[in-house]
Amino acid sequence: MAKKSTILDIARLAGVSPATVSRVMNRRPDVDKNTRDRVLRIIAEKGYVPSITAAGLAGGRNRLIGMLLPLFTWPILADLVRGISEILKQTSYELVLYTFDDEDLTRDRRDIINHLLATQLTAGLLAVFPGQLADQLTELYQQGVPVVTIDDQREHVTPWVRADNVTGAYEAVRHLVRLGHRRIAHIRGPREYLASHDRHRGYLQALREAGIAFDDDLILEGTFLSPSGYECAQHLFDLAPEKRPTAIFASADQMAYGVLRAAEERSLSVPGDIALVGFDDDAPSAHVRPPLTTVHQPSFEMGQEGIRLLLALLAESEGSDAPTDASPIRQGRVSPLRVVLPTRLVVRASCGASEHSAAATSAQAFPASPPDVPSTPTPSAL
Repeated sequence: MAKKSTILDIARLAGVSPATVSRVMNRRPDVDKNTRDRVLRIIAEKGYVPSITAAGLAGGRNRLIGMLLPLFTWPILADLVRGISEILKQTSYELVLYTFDDEDLTRDRRDIINHLLATQLTAGLLAVFPGQLADQLTELYQQGVPVVTIDDQREHVTPWVRADNVTGAYEAVRHLVRLGHRRIAHIRGPREYLASHDRHRGYLQALREAGIAFDDDLILEGTFLSPSGYECAQHLFDLAPEKRPTAIFASADQMAYGVLRAAEERSLSVPGDIALVGFDDDAPSAHVRPPLTTVHQPSFEMGQEGIRLLLALLAESEGSDAPTDASPIRQGRVSPLRVVLPTRLVVRASCGASEHSAAATSAQAFPASPPDVPSTPTPSAL
């Protein structure tokens, strides 16, 4: 078996110092072009790095895109990754997945990105639900690293893609209002997430438009997970009869499943005693009993738009091969592109309206758009 080349071998063959080889691999600008080309050629010839990276280095760019994912099983991830793969297969790029444990939402995960970048393998980063990584991703983007965020949790300056949470929540609550409900509870998501605030804002807009006074007793905070929905529902069911809600809007389907369990334990009928609407339209929502009315997130399309944005960034910065439908975008470091995709209300039995009436409800019950919310969310450079 041939001896594996080292950085010393590359330096000797190129007639340079090991430090120069290191600067070339780290894309430092202080290397003569002829020297750089010679070093890259020898690196590729000797297989000093994995073949896919060597091919990228020989052409002056890498062929891997790093995708950061939360480790927990998130219902929309499968469709998200499928959308990304659908676009990426049109290019010569490969996708490499990096996961992180999101159980501790407060711990610093900078070491994950530091390790990822230290390998010199990735041309850009696609971060999904990045949490505490958002600040470092912003720093990297401002330094020129191609970075795109999908389903962001806070306002930051990387290009990002997300669903129109405000309008989705508004339509869900507006639907409950049209069904005659006046006491509508809201189990919101964690306050540190932008999606939680947006869905809460849509909830409040629908109540305000209907002339329904806000009741703080009906607004509880969950974690997006089923146990928190269960606990919040128990609290709501313990309210005095005149205070109890007749309907609940949960900011995630997972929390809505917790509400269903709590209602079953109390022998409460859904939707007879309590109507219920969730958010996400994850796979189990159509199969629970009763089937859950929910807001469909365009997960597949979010994946497609996210990778299109990243490919367009790469095309601008490196001349890479973005697919023909990935239009160039302005690589501004202050006001990057933001893509907001429309959601869709899926009416099932849990809210008390039949699926057959869904189309009529959507056409007759909702105005074209809620106040102060765009009716057709499209990519826009802000």
